[in-house]
Amino acid sequence: MRQWREMKERNPGALLLFRCGDFYETFCDDAELASRVLGLTLTSRNNGGAADTPLAGVPAKAVGEYVRRLVQRGYRVAICEQMEDPKQAKGVVKREVIETITPGAVFADDLLEGGRNNFLCSVVRRNGHAGVAAVDISTGEFKLVSIDTGNLDAALARLAPREIIVADGGTAGGAADQTIDAATQDRRLVTTRPGWEFDPGLAREELQRQFGVLSLEGFGVDAADDLAIGAAGALLRYARELQPSGLPHLRRPAVERPGGVMPLDEMTRRNLELVDSLRGGDGTEGTLLSVLDRTLTPMGARLLRQWVLAPLTDIDAIDGRLNAVRAFATDALARDAMRRALDGVRDVERLAAKVAAGRITPRELRALGDSIERLPEVEAVVARIPGDSLQSVVAAWDRCTDLGRAICDILVDRPPLLLGDEATVREGVDPELDELRTLRDGGKDAIAQIQARERERTGINSLKVGYNRVFGYFIEVTNAHGHKIPDDYQRRQTLTGAERYVTPALKEYEERVLTASERIERRERELFEKVRTQIARDVARLQCVAKIVAELDVLASFAEVAEREGYVRPEIVDGFDLKIVAGRHPVVERMMPKEKFIPNDVTLTDDARVIILTGPNMAGKSTVLRQVGLIVLMAQIGSFVPARSARIGVVDRLFTRVGASDNLVRGQSTFMVEMSETSAILHLAGKRSLVLLDEIGRGTSTYDGVSIAWAVSEHLHDVIGCKTIFATHYHELTQLADELPSVRNFNVRVREVEDRVLFLHTLDPGGADRSYGIEVGRLAGLPTPVLQRARVLLRHLEGGHVIGTSADDQRGAGRGSPDQLGLFAPAPFSASAPVAVADRVQTHPVVNALRSLDPNMMTPLQALDTLARLVSDAQQGEI
Repeated sequence: MRQWREMKERNPGALLLFRCGDFYETFCDDAELASRVLGLTLTSRNNGGAADTPLAGVPAKAVGEYVRRLVQRGYRVAICEQMEDPKQAKGVVKREVIETITPGAVFADDLLEGGRNNFLCSVVRRNGHAGVAAVDISTGEFKLVSIDTGNLDAALARLAPREIIVADGGTAGGAADQTIDAATQDRRLVTTRPGWEFDPGLAREELQRQFGVLSLEGFGVDAADDLAIGAAGALLRYARELQPSGLPHLRRPAVERPGGVMPLDEMTRRNLELVDSLRGGDGTEGTLLSVLDRTLTPMGARLLRQWVLAPLTDIDAIDGRLNAVRAFATDALARDAMRRALDGVRDVERLAAKVAAGRITPRELRALGDSIERLPEVEAVVARIPGDSLQSVVAAWDRCTDLGRAICDILVDRPPLLLGDEATVREGVDPELDELRTLRDGGKDAIAQIQARERERTGINSLKVGYNRVFGYFIEVTNAHGHKIPDDYQRRQTLTGAERYVTPALKEYEERVLTASERIERRERELFEKVRTQIARDVARLQCVAKIVAELDVLASFAEVAEREGYVRPEIVDGFDLKIVAGRHPVVERMMPKEKFIPNDVTLTDDARVIILTGPNMAGKSTVLRQVGLIVLMAQIGSFVPARSARIGVVDRLFTRVGASDNLVRGQSTFMVEMSETSAILHLAGKRSLVLLDEIGRGTSTYDGVSIAWAVSEHLHDVIGCKTIFATHYHELTQLADELPSVRNFNVRVREVEDRVLFLHTLDPGGADRSYGIEVGRLAGLPTPVLQRARVLLRHLEGGHVIGTSADDQRGAGRGSPDQLGLFAPAPFSASAPVAVADRVQTHPVVNALRSLDPNMMTPLQALDTLARLVSDAQQGEI
């Protein structure tokens, strides 16, 4: 228990699994927690103290499943292992914590997703700037990101870390509380560290020691990256505590600065359904990722996800990817050959990390060797593609033939999962091992000879020689032949109908056989460790080729999707204009019967940069918005796009605000969320941004909503000057086309057939005058009486009438007078009364005032002033 307490003090905050023979035990508070979370039986024992000590344990063979459940619940788990053989130990067995497993630091496959990285991030914020260091311990990937604090959330959303490290309130971390709050909302594990660990000077020394260099300049690091360097220093110290054996597989850091990639905020990722569906669930069905992902390797799947969340903003880099995709798209034979070559390549990146960390199994090491053996096929396919479109991708290509041979020449074709279960090393590799195997197998033959000899000596034909792990080798004789037992037989075990015996000769052979088996296992372990160490020395080569394979996989996937779905190469330009001809929504069209999706043209230029898009519900306004955003994003990640043609001026930011949702956890209503997202757009958007808005201002009163939507549109047009598509049901906004020179009106066309509406899903110039909400209600299955009543009310409202405040008022019962007016409504009415409107409407001062106005001659400001005057007069009782 003293040993356990010492280990617990060294690992505060972690649930300590303490190895005791065939079990991992937990004690005290850990035991109570483990029994509650894992459903274990909580027991206790007295260890010499005044009270019993709570105790709960799990079998060592099944510990992986229990660790997985704990880590998935967000707990840290420290593994305290026996470091010596208990049979040879003097006193208490020596133990050490060999690993601390957290959500951000895992190697086990059952705790990882093959198609996404498992980043552990460290964050520093100071004076409007932020630094992020991110490491994926399972692959060795290491990133340094220097950004403005306004883009911090977007950067963290792109990395999607399972765990975040921040300072514990010291000045080094800066504004840690905000980061903790944001991370907690996303259910990420937050770990605080002492502020001094984030010091850039100490961090530089830490990085230099890790990579064995005298300066970080070779990594492209400069003084502007001090915050990211400070974050990296704290991250490395923490990672070393979690992995005491070190991080030999950690790659040199890749430095990211503002301008290289397009930041995507959370609302844009959500609204465009890039990697997560709005319908929820753990899969990617219904997302852009699900459409583009035809990758064949786990490395490719992870890289594709990174590309989707980090569109490029450099034209040369985008064109480089597009050229490579075109090379595969125009050569079907080469594309198919590449996909065949990649099919069967395992996760080289994570297998290499396991090799370096000493965590790889024989079966996994052989899988790594088999994957390396396929690399020459990949190289041959690249060589047959003409031109230099792939040369930049494969510039650092390495076949790693020597590494593949080192593995496959030593290990058997189908190694066991664990050493000692079956043969791991091939015959003929090691003379000593072959000799031991001959001795072991020969010993088994000798046991068979002993059985034959003993049958002849005793005359017992049913006598048999057997083996079990408890008693070893034995001679079994049924009770019917008990009187024939020789004097040198020694009773070992009594059964229901037989007795088991041993003889001196049998013991001698047993010792030889069992000793040979132990020595075989020990020798196989030595040979396996030798080849593992050899491969670990060259882990950087494997990581390099894994990165190239991943990129080839993604590019071939883009080409495969382009050919199957009829995508075209976009033209990427440095100008402002955006022109999409016959654009389609890549996800929606996949869910519809072939060629049923209605394509649309969208053009935005500097002198027509704002589109006010009106039209009825269900006509497809939101689909148009999303498809424009997705086409631009797909082009800038290097993919072909769903259109007849596309000319795209590079966008530096993409904002998409579609739909309505609340955030009750943060105390925000639907309208508050809408305004917060709109505010973020207006503060972060620039001239080269693309803004896609849907229904701004719908969460409040009509006048408030129209005013906000109008003012937002003016600001986007006059102040920011970016490309904007604004879908709205506020038909008043169509007047902006008369007020602002770069605003254009478009509507989604519908056709009325008798009392039904046909949605044509095509864009036409000009504004719409109706929303057809009642028709959408019919499609949704509203009861017929409700629809009929709604149509009656709509005719009266559009004719300038009001609705009474009670049901009786609305139905003409004549009880009481209405105290609330509909929009521009003059007097109460009875929708059921069959009298003419002229007989029912009385002259009202408001009506008289409105009759004297000419809206076509008024500016929006004059209209608002007039409205304010009417309200003031009404409040003072003058009308």
